[in-house]
Amino acid sequence: MIALPALCVCVILGTLPLLFLPALPAEGIAITGALLACIGCRWLPGRMKFTAFITLFFCWAVLSARELVWPFSSLLAGNQRVEAVVIRTDGATEHQVAINKLNNRWIFPSVGVMLRGSYLPEQACAGQRMRMTLRLRPVHGQLNEGGFDNQRYALAQRLPLTGRIIDAQIISGDCSLRARYIASVSASLTSYVWRDVILALGFGERLTLGPEVKILLRNTGTAHLMAISGLHIGLAGSLGWLLARLLQLFLPAHRIGYRFPLLMLLVSASVYTWLAGSNPPAVRTLVAIFIWSLLRLSGRNWNAWQVWLCCVAGILFIEPTAILSESLWLSAFAVAALIFWYQWMPFTLKPVRSWLRFLLELAHLQVGITLLLMPIQLVLFHGISLTSLAANLVAVPVITFIAVPLILTGMAINLTGWQWAEQGIWRLTDTLLQALFKFLRWLPEGWLDVDERYRWLALTPWLCIVLWRLRFHFFSPLLAVAAIALLAAPLWCVQKKPDWSLHMLDVGHGLAVVIERNGRAMLYDTGNGWPGGDSGQQIIIPWLRWHNLQPDGVILSHEHLDHRGGLESVLRVWPKLMVRSALGWARHQPCWRGETWRWEGLHFTAHWPQAGAVQAGNNGSCVVKIDDGRNSVLLTGDIEAPAEWAMLKNYRQALRSEVLVVPHHGSRTSSSDTLLSMVDGKAALASVSRYNAWRLPSVKVTRRYARHGYRWHDTAQSGQITVIFSPEGWQIKGLREQILPRWYHQWFGAPADNR
Repeated sequence: MIALPALCVCVILGTLPLLFLPALPAEGIAITGALLACIGCRWLPGRMKFTAFITLFFCWAVLSARELVWPFSSLLAGNQRVEAVVIRTDGATEHQVAINKLNNRWIFPSVGVMLRGSYLPEQACAGQRMRMTLRLRPVHGQLNEGGFDNQRYALAQRLPLTGRIIDAQIISGDCSLRARYIASVSASLTSYVWRDVILALGFGERLTLGPEVKILLRNTGTAHLMAISGLHIGLAGSLGWLLARLLQLFLPAHRIGYRFPLLMLLVSASVYTWLAGSNPPAVRTLVAIFIWSLLRLSGRNWNAWQVWLCCVAGILFIEPTAILSESLWLSAFAVAALIFWYQWMPFTLKPVRSWLRFLLELAHLQVGITLLLMPIQLVLFHGISLTSLAANLVAVPVITFIAVPLILTGMAINLTGWQWAEQGIWRLTDTLLQALFKFLRWLPEGWLDVDERYRWLALTPWLCIVLWRLRFHFFSPLLAVAAIALLAAPLWCVQKKPDWSLHMLDVGHGLAVVIERNGRAMLYDTGNGWPGGDSGQQIIIPWLRWHNLQPDGVILSHEHLDHRGGLESVLRVWPKLMVRSALGWARHQPCWRGETWRWEGLHFTAHWPQAGAVQAGNNGSCVVKIDDGRNSVLLTGDIEAPAEWAMLKNYRQALRSEVLVVPHHGSRTSSSDTLLSMVDGKAALASVSRYNAWRLPSVKVTRRYARHGYRWHDTAQSGQITVIFSPEGWQIKGLREQILPRWYHQWFGAPADNR
């Protein structure tokens, strides 16, 4: 018989491959493997049982992942007639629904879908049941090294599909009890400044939080307080436990037992999870609380690590694809860090005054969590907050012990109809939050972006604690120094890099190219812009910082937003950057035909537009050739056929290049036969967005490139595209297929569904 902690280790080890598999095994292989593993679990001797159990749970994880991607093969053919329940909505054009019926057949489990850009027949609210005709698409996200992985996030949230509404009729217009409750509380909070923060803390409704608040929370390392996390659900459960213990004071001794408070804890935690919208992180926390309760009821004395193993394994057994969730990794890592901290660095000071002891214990906790969470913070967020220790020393006790209890009290009073008492609670909470956020604004801006070289160095606090407690610093100081130096090796070791590289970033519909050499970077265009954000802020700046690249300049092809959208954000961070363009704008150096310059040993030549010509729009694009003496790249912006012919008139031989950046995203108005013939390249790179409204790239254009012998690569299919140039030659790698192939990064759906 295998022990429970060992079985939990088998669950975790069996599920971990979902993070790294490039493709999922076939369903038949997984079922056959599971059957064979079951036989092995029963009959194999000794340690071979562990292998059988790991194989069994691996097959279980694969089947769960295949169930998650099942809609990609079953719900994408034409319009789908479904019945669905509204889960969340912004009240306008964005709705999350769960499909329960397809063509009058029940689906279990229900399929989650995000519907964007579509209005419902009337004001929508969570809980409404509707009959819909939907045009569904598999989830697809922009994919760049070190960037936010939207595709993985969507699958971790069990939202594999996106789509738009063709038609919708309401079957049941009743809002859910939770939606009506939130509306009631929200109406009571209308006049308060911190209404959105109160709703976020009470119900997990963070959609209405403004960008200023989100940036402040990130910079101070307090964003975790706005999520309905284990801390909040645990607090709600503790209040239920405390209420049960108070009730037991009035009972005779023989009626008092430990099970009733535990039951009340579970009920309170369950109710609060429901109020929080039963989102996946909250449900996982509730599962962990139930597992902890069952371990308590077992009568055995489980240590902290065994409880941690059982909780993580229980979550992964119920939902194996949760292994993709960054929130699960962050929560599990945080709990492991706390266990490690209190076992290896316990609080031993015993001051006389209790209030001083409380403050010192709180500081001890925050120091530990700040130091030990650095590795996971760097991996997930690519930076750390230097003010998080001071911010959390104040914010954690204020939010946890004052604000959240006040909010829960106000939510309870809302049910009674005592408006005078409810308004008093909300006024007090609003004043408290105003003081807290005033303090957070007073702190210096503490967010520090860190590049990938520091990932291993972030483990230093863990290593130092182990070395200190095991007294390695005393018995073998050289070993301690060597271990820390090894973690810092990426900072001082000079890694052999290719001669130079070109990176076409995946910015959706737009263009952003980074030329990299000797740790420096030159940009060609800066992607798109939209209300409230741009590609520079969201993609280019984080990418450059994560790869430790210092930009020296920007070449701007033309003035259209999808090519210059991120320019202002980039210039805010690096205001002294040289900018070249043919626009004649202030501080812009010219990019006209005949202009040449050198950068890091590479030769740049501008071939269009003509000097002094004021030509706006696509045909005014600055066309630049980059040459290292052996290999060359031609960057073309959005140039169209008339300008292509004019450019080629006197510059036929000068434009020959191995790599051609496809003009105008593969539009049929560009990429003439004459251009492709004169460039005589081997590879074509196109920056396009999947599901774009213009159906780019054009089928005729891709066939034209194939006819001229070009290998076609585009960001919709490959994500970020990297071309590596070296003395031995050059090669092209796509992030989705070669650099980071993962089953959850695949191109799901029909190969030509964008046309």
